[in-house]
Amino acid sequence: MAKAMLEYYKTVLQKVSFDVKLFSKELKKAISKLLPEEIEELKSWLRNFINDKPELQPTLVYLKA
Repeated sequence: MAKAMLEYYKTVLQKVSFDVKLFSKELKKAISKLLPEEIEELKSWLRNFINDKPELQPTLVYLKA
């Protein structure tokens, strides 16, 4: 079940990546709901996902909190 939530949030983040504000909101929500080991996996995925999306780079700050 836990893996399903991680995949769900990845899908949501992909779908809202057109809007930085919405992306940030969903990322914060994902971080608050996922387990620590899932957050680590999300961090890795996120770094790869936003690699070619400079407008989303500032959202990495939420992963350091």
